[in-house]
Amino acid sequence: MRRTIFDEEHKQFRDSVRRFFQKEIGPEAARWRDQGQVDRDAFLKAGRQGLLLMWAPETYGGAGVDDFRYEQIVYEENFRHGEPGFFLVLHSRIVAPYIGRFGTEEQKRRFLPGAVSGETILAVAMTEPGAGSDLASMRTRAEDRGDHWLLNGSKTYISNGLLADAVVVAARTVPDSRHGIGLFIVERGMEGFSRGGRFHKMGLHAQDTAELFFDNVRVPKANVLGDPTRGFHLLAHGLAEERLIAAVGSIAHAQVAFDLTLDYVKERHAFGRPIGTFQNSRFKLAEMRAQLDAAQTFVDQCVLEHNAGRLTGETAAAAKLITSELEGRVADDCVQLHGGAGYMEEYRISRIYTDARITRIFAGSSEIMKEIIGRSLGLDDRAKS
Repeated sequence: MRRTIFDEEHKQFRDSVRRFFQKEIGPEAARWRDQGQVDRDAFLKAGRQGLLLMWAPETYGGAGVDDFRYEQIVYEENFRHGEPGFFLVLHSRIVAPYIGRFGTEEQKRRFLPGAVSGETILAVAMTEPGAGSDLASMRTRAEDRGDHWLLNGSKTYISNGLLADAVVVAARTVPDSRHGIGLFIVERGMEGFSRGGRFHKMGLHAQDTAELFFDNVRVPKANVLGDPTRGFHLLAHGLAEERLIAAVGSIAHAQVAFDLTLDYVKERHAFGRPIGTFQNSRFKLAEMRAQLDAAQTFVDQCVLEHNAGRLTGETAAAAKLITSELEGRVADDCVQLHGGAGYMEEYRISRIYTDARITRIFAGSSEIMKEIIGRSLGLDDRAKS
């Protein structure tokens, strides 16, 4: 499918990004999966290439590029030629913007240049053992002690959890308010801040996912992002983009699965002919091709809407729902078309299958996406009769 949203500059940028992932990231992927995390050097290399925080103003070392299509290209090429467990987009487009949008000038100067260069790796800590998508139920607490905040609690399933040098932590600051939450920048080495071991996940084995613990951590007032009682609203500000990022990743991953499988069924023979020539294979791949093209067109349009400042939370939820569900179906069908080889981890399609399972859960589960879309239709079961 010819994609018309990219111009010549985007195509040249894609060529450069592709070479970077082919040379610097892809060759290291197997080793990273074995060790359970990427090397810190991966972020430094991406920083030197200018791929981190491209949106950041030149004042802080960025390129000042306010065009999400460039981020889309980075994400797509990482899935195709790099390593899905290398969460540079989380660092650049989900966590860093909290500092860029809501941080003080001092905070921006302190954290953004290191994030641009890859020296300061970022993470965000929202999810807790007893509160997943329901942020209003979080139990981590921060108490105002005059010249600092005292932070206590724990967070779980935190991506970049082991590598992170600065973590944006959400904590309750108003005990009797479900939405009374603050955002605090907790830095590596702060007394009382510790990390659990790496979680052993079904997929994304190169992604360091961990539990974080906060035991009377003294967070300076200089590390509070915005109003310490309005963090819930600050978190909500970036949700549409986060779900668009997830959609971009899901459709890119599904496209890779399709391409691998199309090549495989042309080469693998059964009963004297390529298995791709059997009607079942042709029909399966034809159906996938049509659905992938339709979903890709929708996602590309969402990117343009986001660039124009018009992307709504409901539309982003729809994109995330459609693409993550399609990714799962495509990965499953592609494993089936690989036959026994599809079950072997030596074949990339096996890893795609397990890596893909999380996308229907993170950044808001499919069920939460349906709730958001349903409520936008006026079907809100919270309404009083």
